[in-house]
Amino acid sequence: MPLSEHEQRLLDQIEQALYAEDPKWANTVRISDPRSHYKRRLVKASIGFALGVVLLMVGVVAAQIWLGAAGFVVMLATCLWGLSSWKRMNGFGDSPPAARGRGRRPQRQSFMERMEERWRRRHDEH
Repeated sequence: MPLSEHEQRLLDQIEQALYAEDPKWANTVRISDPRSHYKRRLVKASIGFALGVVLLMVGVVAAQIWLGAAGFVVMLATCLWGLSSWKRMNGFGDSPPAARGRGRRPQRQSFMERMEERWRRRHDEH
């Protein structure tokens, strides 16, 4: 829904006041793209995953089970962190489910709902 002229003018005035008050912050906000934040997180997750692999290998070679387990936990955590960053960077996880469902095919039923529907159809046919 577009803004009215009055609302647009008010928004412009607020924006100009913010830029006049703190030009360094305004420049940072104007330039930054949220995807760059997620890219940095993805790079950090990749480095963390590599560190986890190293910990896992050192734990196996040194016969230190706790070190290998810690490496696996680090790998798992950074993999999940990187996956969530990748999904948000590509726009998969940034809108609520109700907003995503509009204009598309209806939401899939759960497994149990599908089984119940099949049972009802079989019962009605016989």
